[in-house]
Amino acid sequence: MKLALVTDAWLPQVNGVVTTLVELVRELTQLGYEVEVIHPGLFRTRPCPGYDGIDLAISPKKTIRTLLDTVQPEAIHIATEGPLGWAARSYCLKNKLAFTTAFHTKFPEILKAALKIPLSWGYALFRHFHKPSSGVMVPTNAALRMLQQRGFGQLRPWTHGVDTALFSYRDAECTASALTALPRPLSLFVGRVSYEKNIAAFLQLDVPGTKVVCGVGPVLERLKAQHPGVQWLGILPRDELAKVYAAADVFVFPSRSDTFGLVMLEAMSCGTPVAAYPVDGPTEVLGQSHPSNMGGAAGGALHEDLALAFHAALATPRSEARNRALTFSWRQATQSFIGHLVAARS
Repeated sequence: MKLALVTDAWLPQVNGVVTTLVELVRELTQLGYEVEVIHPGLFRTRPCPGYDGIDLAISPKKTIRTLLDTVQPEAIHIATEGPLGWAARSYCLKNKLAFTTAFHTKFPEILKAALKIPLSWGYALFRHFHKPSSGVMVPTNAALRMLQQRGFGQLRPWTHGVDTALFSYRDAECTASALTALPRPLSLFVGRVSYEKNIAAFLQLDVPGTKVVCGVGPVLERLKAQHPGVQWLGILPRDELAKVYAAADVFVFPSRSDTFGLVMLEAMSCGTPVAAYPVDGPTEVLGQSHPSNMGGAAGGALHEDLALAFHAALATPRSEARNRALTFSWRQATQSFIGHLVAARS
């Protein structure tokens, strides 16, 4: 099958959506699919206002039309709701082509945090975007239920996976050069340093040891000035990031708005347990274990008091975190994705 994948999130951007799509394309290719990725690098772009590191295509409709006319895909998947997503949506509707979409990110929450746009307005816009989709792929059951309650239709569950070879298991903390001789325990955050990630909840935790942050974003400089004792590592190559994950004692995930949280799986795959709030993404990733675990989590701890979750995660066996990560396979996630695709033409 020839698939056109349209996305506003692609390399060299660094975020969970990009990682998900890169892994998806790799698996699809191995399964014999011909995938044409239509991404911002094929267009003139400009930086997204207020969101450093994200470039958006400028006036993409004509080029989208030319690309899709040339490719003649058998299936079309629109992965994001940015300029390329809207242009591809318009092309499909004009040419009476069926397509699928995905809800990767709670952008209405980002718009509210960054620009004070009411949630109801943001979700109304996104509901309009996804309405003609033949299948809206959603990474967690909790997010699916939330979208149902907000009037979205044609929802399809589609979980994600983790590269367990790259993020290999260490039964004890390894030493990453950037973290040598720092006071332990090491608590780690990896992700966009942005409004919606609630990073302040992590940085303000009253816990022993050293806090480490990997990532960049629009609030980085402000937070660095406010928290000079934190180790700020910026963006690391994936192999170096794996060493940092493995060197940490606890991975702290303070976000309340992520639909999934792929970084939690990457940390757990290295054997580093997770501390998080009991909200959509973490409850899906950490799952349920024996009732004695805080929050019923497998491979970490969930609690509304993030400090309590931190200490409980610190006591979690590293092997338990790894075992939970092993239940998330990219091959299985890709097969699920394929099952949700629809033929573009009748």
